[in-house]
Amino acid sequence: MSSFEIYGGKKLKGELTPQGAKNEALQVLCAPLLTSEKVTISNIPDIVDVNKLIDLLQTMGVKIEKVERGTYIFQAKDIDLAYLETEDFKKRAGSLRGSIMIVGPLLARFGKGFIPKPGGDKIGRRRLDTHFEGFAMLGAKFNYDAGEHFYSIEAKKLKGTYIHLDEASVTGTANVIMAAVLAEGTTTFYNAACEPYIQQLCKMLNAMGAKISGISSNLLTIEGVKELGGCYHRILPDMIEIGSFIGLAAMTQSEITIKDVSWENLGVIPNTFRRLGIKLERRGDDIYIPAQESYEIDTFIDGSILTIYDAPWPGFTPDLLSIILVVATQAKGSVLIHQKMFESRLFFTDKLIDMGAQIILCDPHRATVIGLGRQHKLRGINMTSPDIRAGVSLLIAALAAEGKSVIHNIEQIDRGYQDIEIRLRNLGADIRRVN
Repeated sequence: MSSFEIYGGKKLKGELTPQGAKNEALQVLCAPLLTSEKVTISNIPDIVDVNKLIDLLQTMGVKIEKVERGTYIFQAKDIDLAYLETEDFKKRAGSLRGSIMIVGPLLARFGKGFIPKPGGDKIGRRRLDTHFEGFAMLGAKFNYDAGEHFYSIEAKKLKGTYIHLDEASVTGTANVIMAAVLAEGTTTFYNAACEPYIQQLCKMLNAMGAKISGISSNLLTIEGVKELGGCYHRILPDMIEIGSFIGLAAMTQSEITIKDVSWENLGVIPNTFRRLGIKLERRGDDIYIPAQESYEIDTFIDGSILTIYDAPWPGFTPDLLSIILVVATQAKGSVLIHQKMFESRLFFTDKLIDMGAQIILCDPHRATVIGLGRQHKLRGINMTSPDIRAGVSLLIAALAAEGKSVIHNIEQIDRGYQDIEIRLRNLGADIRRVN
């Protein structure tokens, strides 16, 4: 087990380039299972969750060639389907939430797919019904072994149909899209998630020979094709990391430039931080955040307290609400954070309260933050990272706090952030990894 030791309270300065998007990578890395031809993917983040998926694909029989850091060639020519029912597969796939997205491609190409109950962050209920209901609408039969926590699904031939998802699940949408591209006939897919990462997956599949229209909307039309070929695909910069760096700059009163952010794919993220009083400007495809002594939270037009909540795209991503909450602790004014999707994601606030933040946890989904306007600085403490996003939020809080902080269980942070302590040290942060 590793920990971060951090001596906070230092102003940082410099440039950061975001890594490739974790959430996109976990989708597009499964797409090569749809073809026997070579698929090249670049800007793959070198993080634990992604590397686990690459290892899983290789163990399944995918030939993988590393061209350079972040660029790989995948060829799923000889998949070992028998391996998918072994204990080793159950162990590997069960340690990773993103493993669920191998099921759609396997079902489409080979007529069957298997997956154990996947792992991931313990942030609340994360059901898989949407995935399997979509497969069933395409004609597949589903079985769940409750004793083994093992899912299996099969179909002699998938057939296009009308699908209206019960929720706009991002991973559910990705899985069903990858199943539908090889189905017979046309699939009309309504209430599909339309995040930039889903758009990227659709563009990649079209480059492989799929016929998907309606990209960027929640209504997709998919004309099934008999087979797909190879392609080249580059992953977008990670919008969650970009938002994290904006919060870092504000909390530490630092002048930071975030390079190559793919601004057109950030949606409401920049303006949401602006509502907290954070100054940021677009410079080409970069974001420049000047050093700010203070920032003040906006209110609604009638003067009532600002509420920031998560919503399906193009709403605000739930993965950044933890960052918003931390940043608000040092602002002037108050804000209500409403985490609608996951009922355990705000439980890390007890650690911020121990650091001196004024937060009222109203219920599992809502927290009111009373910004102190830096009148009382946060103080360093010992704490443990509960999940990826809360872990980085606590890291940002520690960098802004006075004195020494220690964050344990940083393997959670490593799951989603590449070389994070090295990049922070390059900005002037006093942080080190200890065992």
